Amino acid sequence: METVTDLTVHQIGRTASAVMNRNVDVTAESEIGRDLGVDSLTLMNIVMELEDVFELSIPIDRLADVETVGDLAALINELRGRG
Repeated sequence: METVTDLTVHQIGRTASAVMNRNVDVTAESEIGRDLGVDSLTLMNIVMELEDVFELSIPIDRLADVETVGDLAALINELRGRG
């Protein structure tokens, strides 16, 4: 059975693929910059799409600590828990 984090990681992969117009395979351990080849502008586009998908706002300052897809999934799940 998939956990909430697994489902969030899967959604991040789908969103990144859509924003980048190419298939992106992600795991929780995938490093956003190195493994996905995402620059800061692309990351912001992905984050804006994820905000729409999950109906939440991701504070920019919280992204400073995000290095992996798993970090981003954990942040999204934490913010969803507050909603």
